[in-house]
Amino acid sequence: MDLPLRASARRLLLLSVLAAVIGSLAGLAAYALIHLIALLTNMALFGRVGWKLPSFRTLDPSPRLVIAPVIGALAVAGLAKWSPIIRGHGIPEAMEAILRKQSRIAPRTAIAKPLSAAIAIGTGGPFGAEGPIIVTGGSIGSLLGQVIDVSPSERKILLASGAAAGMSATFGAPLASVMLAIELLLFEFSPRAFIPLVVASSIAAGIHSTIFGSGPLFHVPHHDYAGLGQLPAYAALGLACGALAVIVAKGLFAIEHGFRSLPVGEFWHPAIGAVFFGVVGLAVPRALGVGYDAIDDVLSDHLAVSVLAGLLLAKLLAWWVALASQTSGGTLAPILLISASFGGLLGRGLHNLAPGLGVSAGAFAVVAMAATFGAATRAPFTSIVFVFELTGDYNVVLPLMLATVMASLVAAAFLEDSIMTEKLTRRGVRVGGELHVDVLRTTLVGDVMTRDVMTIPAGATIDEAEAMMAAGGHGAYPVVDEDGRCVALLERRDLLVGDPPTGGTAVDAARRDVVSVTSGTPLVDALELMVEEGIDHLPVVDDDRLVGICTRADVVRARADQIALDHRQSGWLRPIVSRRRPRRVLLVGNRTLGHPSIAEALQARARPAHGRLHVHVVVPTGPHDGVGAADRLAAQLGALQALGCSADGEVVAARPVAAVRQALRAEPYDEIILSTLPPGVSGWLRMDAGARIERLSRLPVTHVVAAGDGLAETPRERRPERPR
Repeated sequence: MDLPLRASARRLLLLSVLAAVIGSLAGLAAYALIHLIALLTNMALFGRVGWKLPSFRTLDPSPRLVIAPVIGALAVAGLAKWSPIIRGHGIPEAMEAILRKQSRIAPRTAIAKPLSAAIAIGTGGPFGAEGPIIVTGGSIGSLLGQVIDVSPSERKILLASGAAAGMSATFGAPLASVMLAIELLLFEFSPRAFIPLVVASSIAAGIHSTIFGSGPLFHVPHHDYAGLGQLPAYAALGLACGALAVIVAKGLFAIEHGFRSLPVGEFWHPAIGAVFFGVVGLAVPRALGVGYDAIDDVLSDHLAVSVLAGLLLAKLLAWWVALASQTSGGTLAPILLISASFGGLLGRGLHNLAPGLGVSAGAFAVVAMAATFGAATRAPFTSIVFVFELTGDYNVVLPLMLATVMASLVAAAFLEDSIMTEKLTRRGVRVGGELHVDVLRTTLVGDVMTRDVMTIPAGATIDEAEAMMAAGGHGAYPVVDEDGRCVALLERRDLLVGDPPTGGTAVDAARRDVVSVTSGTPLVDALELMVEEGIDHLPVVDDDRLVGICTRADVVRARADQIALDHRQSGWLRPIVSRRRPRRVLLVGNRTLGHPSIAEALQARARPAHGRLHVHVVVPTGPHDGVGAADRLAAQLGALQALGCSADGEVVAARPVAAVRQALRAEPYDEIILSTLPPGVSGWLRMDAGARIERLSRLPVTHVVAAGDGLAETPRERRPERPR
């Protein structure tokens, strides 16, 4: 069975051709949107007709800076009635379409989003055009993926290709556009995804060069970044940018909450926001519009300190309120202007304090853009590559990487969600931002199957088979002939619900159409078989011989083993450190607590520890063994203290493996002692708790069997009788 990620050459060629079409359409959409924004900006704010983005350096304060945004906001609110997805910057909606809607975006979005963005930005909205173009490109890709027969995974690639093409057509940064799609939309890095992304981004970047000229959107002068002595300054800049990213995100979330609490309808929110940022524009006109010319001036270090500070504060306030009011616009250009102004101010201050360090305000502004954007969006690699493409200067890479990761560390410590995911979290959509190899695709059935299989002979009678199943406790048993071949699979329900013939054999009552796999089958294929066939057990057959059995629990165990890789393991320093702290033992038990076997096991450990032994007792409880658990715990703690150990404990309403996992997350331990009832009686042993705890913890696990007197009595569940 072919793996989905290993797409055939024919499908990959189809995706690449479609990506080329999407890249062309996205490039043309970028051209149309930017020129429409330019036309509306000239008409609404400057009172003239023009097709080029005007510079806001010459924009004079006038009442139109408030009137035009309000009119534009009302128009956007009207469009939102027709297409609600246009509210905000749109990337969260694209992510939700991928996660919840199989990458299906309504066709009207491809029209409504660019039109609403052109109206909002053209009438003074403090946004960039790149966000709406990204969403427009994604809508084109999704629409094409709905017209042509493709899988949901392939449609996701087409959507992401359109988004990457939109950013590439705007900024002329194709590599960063590919990384943006991977980090924020795809969460997949494979040839079938990477190749179409590159095709779409390359064609869109070519259109950018043809229409807007070669080179990136911003002009960045050459700065001197090199020097080991300057790295501490850039590390400090990264920490400051991380704090700025936290302020930007939390401030936006707070103002959005304020808008949701307003006693007026959602239709009027954009107009209320427009009044506010229009008033801000009266004080600082350059805070309005796309702000590309302002970014150029900041990066070129052409602005005075007072102008930088005013631009930073005004743009931040205007963008906060405008985006929180759910009008239509992008986030990238505003964050770039805010962070560049912030970096420029810090660079000016550092230059005045230590002129010999050789750090320029423009260099700080460039690095601050990447650090703040990467931290606020949790797309650090995209931001690093983006600014590198922006400057074309290899010397910027080292300070860029250092500052960006430092900023990301700060943001990760103080932000639960990025500005891209907070809205989705409120809707109950969780976004995973980490790329992992799927363990089910790399693990084989033979790695997790149970090799010591309890089988039923083909000649066994019905009563003999029932007795074997009652003694074993498993849900299904392979029925094998004298040569070890699996000829049937007998499940409990076959005996409880079925009507086996009187005096018949196990084969007569069992399923003969056995679905099996080989030990070399990937787990993902085994799981697919279980789902398709509606079964929980798969006999594993090699060379026509039964070699094991694979259950759904085995599949889940493979995933649990991968999760366990994140647990801390003992290092070389553990023996040195452990001499200075008590040895920590995790004792797991319930009905056996207080039994002499536990005291014997711990007494042997307490003597050499000389009172430096700490025992944490975990009492897992289920529906039938919770009564009296607290009393047994208290008695066991008293016995441990009598041995000279320090001890504490807890009763946990969970199965033993889950209870151990919870304890390991709270504290590190040196050893685990598992106390159970004897084999044949213990339900924990039937679920293979000891081996599972050992795999989970990677610690020595000592199994103590308690037998005889001193055991707590617990009512046993009666087995249902087989209907006759």
